Amino acid sequence: MANFLTSSIGKKFIQSVSGAFLIIFLLLHGTINFFSVIDSMRGIFGKVAPDNMPYSHGDGWFQLGCDFMSSPVIDIMVPVLALGFLVHIGYGIWLSVDNLRRRGGLKRYEVASKAKNDSWSAKNMAVLGVVILGFVCFHLAHFWAKMQLQEFMGGEAENPYYLLISTFGHWWILALYIVWFVALWLHLNHGFWSMFQTIGWNNKKWLPRLRVIGIVVSTLIVLLFVCTAINAYLEATTVTASHQWTEPLLANMKF
Repeated sequence: MANFLTSSIGKKFIQSVSGAFLIIFLLLHGTINFFSVIDSMRGIFGKVAPDNMPYSHGDGWFQLGCDFMSSPVIDIMVPVLALGFLVHIGYGIWLSVDNLRRRGGLKRYEVASKAKNDSWSAKNMAVLGVVILGFVCFHLAHFWAKMQLQEFMGGEAENPYYLLISTFGHWWILALYIVWFVALWLHLNHGFWSMFQTIGWNNKKWLPRLRVIGIVVSTLIVLLFVCTAINAYLEATTVTASHQWTEPLLANMKF
């Protein structure tokens, strides 16, 4: 077993399994975030029931989704998700260093090799991974630390709608997130079909199909996040123009 985990195939297999797990989480997370866009379409963005109870009938869809993300089932999954993320990062670095060594170091592109036929994403998965990791930490500080972590510590989570508009109401933060989403798309686009290739689905019949499916899945995930961010920016602009929210909330927003 130890030999398998340290072998090239074993490392790629673990990288693929952890990547599949993270893709599923991103689909769930992106869908719940998109509920805020649906709330805007329905004219109930920011609607939170006064009873402050989970799954209240008076909550907007996004608030209900956040209640689900704070449920005991998700709380149990958080350590598993964190472990899967760390494994994905660790094995990604391991594979990148190993591939760099096998291909002749930093001068690997000066000689003919299979790497020349790879896509830009394939050649720079490690770079994309570093960019994504940096923004994950940035994202956790903006949202997870002020919601799930607060509840875990016995406090009260901040209003999720307020967190959206107070974060994405800054145009430069929106721009940074867009850069993150582009990096995420490139990373997912290559990682999706590469994941299946690792487990043997790399024949001429299936590989082209998996590439197309990978584009569809990665585009769907990123569009969910992009729409959420842009919608929050537009809602923040509306808030400052119409003063729909209370003054204490607006006082903390510096545009």
